[in-house]
Amino acid sequence: MDHVPSGVELRHLRGFLAVADELNFTHAAAVLRVGQPALTRTVRALEDALGTRLLERTTRRVALTEAGARLRDELAPLLSRLDGALRTAGSEPPLLRLGFTSLLPQVCAELVHAFKAATGAGVRLVRRDEPLAGLLSGACDVAVVRGDVPSGAAVRTRVLLREPRVAVVARGAAELAGRRVVDWAELADVPLVVNTVTGTTSPDLWPPECRPRLACTADNLDEWLEAVAAGHGVGIAPEPVARRHTHPALRRVRLKNAPPVTVHLAVPTRDAHPLAERYLNQARQFSDASSG
Repeated sequence: MDHVPSGVELRHLRGFLAVADELNFTHAAAVLRVGQPALTRTVRALEDALGTRLLERTTRRVALTEAGARLRDELAPLLSRLDGALRTAGSEPPLLRLGFTSLLPQVCAELVHAFKAATGAGVRLVRRDEPLAGLLSGACDVAVVRGDVPSGAAVRTRVLLREPRVAVVARGAAELAGRRVVDWAELADVPLVVNTVTGTTSPDLWPPECRPRLACTADNLDEWLEAVAAGHGVGIAPEPVARRHTHPALRRVRLKNAPPVTVHLAVPTRDAHPLAERYLNQARQFSDASSG
């Protein structure tokens, strides 16, 4: 046959093969742990879909037709290989890929530990300097996303936590020289360096009438750090990210009245990993905010 006839399902093939092996509907039904009437209907449905008789039935015996014998001989090794493949796949511990950009929040270590204990699954950490940490390109199964989720992205999210922002400035730079604390509104008067791929701060966060000037842009965290260190402008980042990614030519300045950075967990709306929803639900006890 050039194609599988419509209506043929794996249960039909397993049912037929059990009867072909036992040559007895009662015994085959016991092997499959189904009722005999249901098994009879299953085999009849396969015969109807194929348009041929596979079994000769009388009140005293069941025998294979020529077509039934051919199907049994070809089907038996195929189903055996399929069962072996499924057993092998099921014997491997499931693995969930957790994507992030610049830094995983500290709470994720506790979350991963709790998730692994609850599911027995492994977790692989995947860093990607891409929007949504490469979630939509298939690089990860669940993504840690700082800042706003891109409008229209085919994802579902849950708020994990919120992080304070800090300013990052070049040592000795004229802007904010010697300051230890700066009000958010004051930053409208300084040039801004923006990471346009995975950054969380842009001039749009300020009112239209008093926004900082965009000094330059960067495509990743390392470029962003070097641009700020070169004195092109001031950078704004989540405090844990700025604290983790230090640079000898940079210093951090605490901000007052700055809007916090929302950190989300995101999963694809369609074709999500089977354990992705479990990970989102596990995050509830670690979240400091309601679901996003």
